[in-house]
Amino acid sequence: MPDNQDDSPAKEQPRRRQARGERRMTQLLEAAASVFTTTGYTAASTNAIAREAGVSPGTLYQFFPNKEAIAIELGDRLMHEMRDTYGEALAPIDPATPLEEAVGAAVDRFTDFNTQHPVFFALMHGPDIPGRITEEHDALHATLAGRVEALLSALLPDASAADLARTAQVCLGLYKAGLELILAHEGAEREAYTQELKNVLFRYLEPLVGHRMARTTRPTKTRTP
Repeated sequence: MPDNQDDSPAKEQPRRRQARGERRMTQLLEAAASVFTTTGYTAASTNAIAREAGVSPGTLYQFFPNKEAIAIELGDRLMHEMRDTYGEALAPIDPATPLEEAVGAAVDRFTDFNTQHPVFFALMHGPDIPGRITEEHDALHATLAGRVEALLSALLPDASAADLARTAQVCLGLYKAGLELILAHEGAEREAYTQELKNVLFRYLEPLVGHRMARTTRPTKTRTP
């Protein structure tokens, strides 16, 4: 019987071309992320992206017809990764977890993603969001708001749906404002702004949650007779 020819040179060449194409696309997307973060989407150009990637504009156009197509592909990949981050950051909370710890852990996960991918904020919150990214971002925001409401409903079982929705939107608004400040700083100042955001969210939620999730478990003082 003839040997299996699946790994023949003729079939290996398309695989190599595909792998090279994927590497080139990744290179272009990384360059675009750098340019969009530095200049913003509106001011960016395909020529600038090609220069950043170290390729000719003609090479770029083999993969993307314009900068909007680049932004859409980049946004799609980032939103897929962000959904995974949401799932981890907004997992159900153990009732024994102090509120301050729960808030801090969620903020850390979200800010870690955004500091590693600053282009996400540049694309999603810039003045000119490209193409269908607007609709996809709105859907992602709605999903996030729903997850926050679900978490709050466990902490505030007597709250109405309207109250939960309002509280979730305030939390998201505070987070977005804090994130903009965090991304504008580096090093110790970034850490300080991150802590300030945690403090603001905790102090907003603590009176609502009450003693269901205390800041810490404090020993009960005994009175002497």
